[in-house]
Amino acid sequence: MKTAFVGKGGSGKTTLSSLFIRHLAACGAPVIAVDADINQHLGAALGLDETVAAGLPAMGDHLPLIKEYLRGSNPRIASAETMIKTTPPGEGSRLLGVCEDNPVYDACARPVELDGGAVRLMVTGPFTDADLGVACYHSKTGAVELCLNHLVDGPDEYVVVDMTAGSDSFASGMFTRFDITFLVAEPTRKGVSVYRQYKEYARDFDVVLKVIGNKVQGPDDLDFLRAEVGDDLLVTVGHSDWVRSLEKGRPPRFGLLEEANRHALHLMRSAADATYELRDWDRYTRQMVHFHLKNARSWGNERTGADLAAQVDPDFVLGDTVTTSA
Repeated sequence: MKTAFVGKGGSGKTTLSSLFIRHLAACGAPVIAVDADINQHLGAALGLDETVAAGLPAMGDHLPLIKEYLRGSNPRIASAETMIKTTPPGEGSRLLGVCEDNPVYDACARPVELDGGAVRLMVTGPFTDADLGVACYHSKTGAVELCLNHLVDGPDEYVVVDMTAGSDSFASGMFTRFDITFLVAEPTRKGVSVYRQYKEYARDFDVVLKVIGNKVQGPDDLDFLRAEVGDDLLVTVGHSDWVRSLEKGRPPRFGLLEEANRHALHLMRSAADATYELRDWDRYTRQMVHFHLKNARSWGNERTGADLAAQVDPDFVLGDTVTTSA
């Protein structure tokens, strides 16, 4: 299952995504964790030393390799240079599996040992001084979107993406690449404002959106969230001494996480697992093509000097296994 964590800055989305990743790993599930937030904190939240986390290979730095590998022998893609972040796969493209080894993972993924198992961690890379004034940070996350377009995952396999804060993910089609989106919201007016934006933007794309109420201190906070988000509220999380110890650099064994918070993580996994039966690969592929054509018209054709609409394979449908349809 492809799972996104979103929310306003400071809502706790990175902390909750890291707890969810630890929970999955403790259950023995294969996990690819992706830090797609330009403020790179997921590595540290998973227990990496800050120096080690800062030294993780940036996906953006390996974009030529990623494009060349994913292009494969697809005859509709003239060269890797003509691929953009939304380029969809077609006949001959190479796809990524969660558990396999491939050159993309060799270059961009690093194993993170957790006390319940291990996960593969990939990061977009930080916004650097060299990018100031010459680059849009959405170009950094383009490598993530391209990989998601070419990634197939089956039941009990997980891709967990810590997204950029706020509603900026709507600047591309990446918000449609997930089976479920967990929106982390505090029980405040600002806390639920991003929820309203997501709900509005995503309503025409069948995005499964569930709210995780964070920093909930009592019945009044719970009543507020229920009134603001209704049935989209999945579960709430309160204070955690375990998380406070983690933030101090002294995380206890994950098995010592508070019972209430372990239960919340269990409900989140159950919600993610339930979306597997809802998968519509035809719709998923159509959305991929929709945003690719939109990007091609608005900037891609001019940028690459090619007609990127020609990259679309009308007979190709992405799936758990590759299928075709007329």
